[in-house]
Amino acid sequence: MLESRVFEFKVDYLETKDMAIGRFVSSRDISVGGHLWRVNCFPNGDWVDDNGKYVSVFLKLADKSKNVKAVFEASMVGKDGKPRRRQWALDVFPTDCENGDWGWKQFVERSHLLPDYVKDDGCFTIVCGITVLPGGDALDVAPSDMGAHLGRLLDSGDGSDVAFVGGGETFRAHRAVLAARSPVFRAQLLGSMAEAAMPSITLHDVAPATFEIMLRFIYTDALPGDEKLRDSPTECCRICSPWPISEKSFFAEEEYNLKKAELTDDFVRLRQKFPSILDELKEKMGP
Repeated sequence: MLESRVFEFKVDYLETKDMAIGRFVSSRDISVGGHLWRVNCFPNGDWVDDNGKYVSVFLKLADKSKNVKAVFEASMVGKDGKPRRRQWALDVFPTDCENGDWGWKQFVERSHLLPDYVKDDGCFTIVCGITVLPGGDALDVAPSDMGAHLGRLLDSGDGSDVAFVGGGETFRAHRAVLAARSPVFRAQLLGSMAEAAMPSITLHDVAPATFEIMLRFIYTDALPGDEKLRDSPTECCRICSPWPISEKSFFAEEEYNLKKAELTDDFVRLRQKFPSILDELKEKMGP
């Protein structure tokens, strides 16, 4: 089954700026598709011939699995919070490279870090996306409790950077989480739309209770009354049945976004090498 995960990898600029070429810092281990993954960042590059001019970024399979097909995406996050320098790669892990990893020796020039990417906390951030494709040998991994953690983050409002206002209620959220989970929110909050620069967004044609359910589903994959994270089309239909059509459109937009995604170069390349992916995505979405 196709599985994806998006996460932020923060690197302390001051602590790493004098690291030797070939030395790296690692992200935490990430579980995706039944496998453990790790992103390594070389602040001064991993290739001596580049003389420390570039930052290098590589994805490594951190367990003993073999023949795992995966897509790795990485973007620098600018000081304005928007992704830049997006890179994309598809390979089978472990690769034939010496360390079994895959990525980019010249991911971004070091001279661009301070003016463009290092924020007030002294760190630069890399947004990483890992998509594991069907096939390969899976490693037994404990069930993820990511949804529970994100649910607590939503409840606390810690680190929130956008608010949705409507019906006398305010919902605080996190742009990175919404953008990672929904192409609609990615375009709205990180793209060129007016909302990308707004600290608060007014809700139109949607009841606060409906928006709250949708927001929690985005963070946790859970619907009201769920005791565990699971797919529950029947429950979703029961909850959605009394809503106006305009409110149901939040869920219906995903099919439209898939059709738009099919037209992108990255999706075309992915579909050419693994044609079953499109069918699986549509099957998961349902009729």
